[in-house]
Amino acid sequence: MGADNLTKAGAPEVFDHTTKLTVNGLPSVLSVDTRVTLLDALRDHLGLVGTKKGCDQGACGACTVHVNGKRVLSCLTLAAQCEGYAVTTIEGLAPPGGTHPMQDAFVAHDGFQCGFCTPGQIMSAVALINEGRAGTDEEIREFMSGNLCRCGAYPNMVAAIHEVASAGSSDAVV
Repeated sequence: MGADNLTKAGAPEVFDHTTKLTVNGLPSVLSVDTRVTLLDALRDHLGLVGTKKGCDQGACGACTVHVNGKRVLSCLTLAAQCEGYAVTTIEGLAPPGGTHPMQDAFVAHDGFQCGFCTPGQIMSAVALINEGRAGTDEEIREFMSGNLCRCGAYPNMVAAIHEVASAGSSDAVV
């Protein structure tokens, strides 16, 4: 950063940008620094704390959300990049008061252990079914590999994903 980007006090200049997006089906307008990640915009500016901040480096997948139906790591995505896009978080995966079949399957198969990374795991699981990548347990493991669970629940997550994929009910509204 050059001296041109510093304020008189020496602090970096803030570049506010207005970003319009749809979050969980509702229009949202954010006026945030262009360097704010989608993760921080969701959590700190919109109060949607279901998406978790894990490693903050794109390695754990705890922050996975859907942008225009595709899974993204929200800690590596700038909010300003999402102008005009539809963002779905774990809070918007199911209708209000309801649960998504993947959430039910994670509970039924005890696929969540401590639960911290579970929202990102569920968002990735729904996406991989929609991507047609849940045909076998091996395929599920490969396409869930961006969501690393450190607590050993992985076999139970695979079972949950396989159950939902087998039932043909990946009915995520994204």
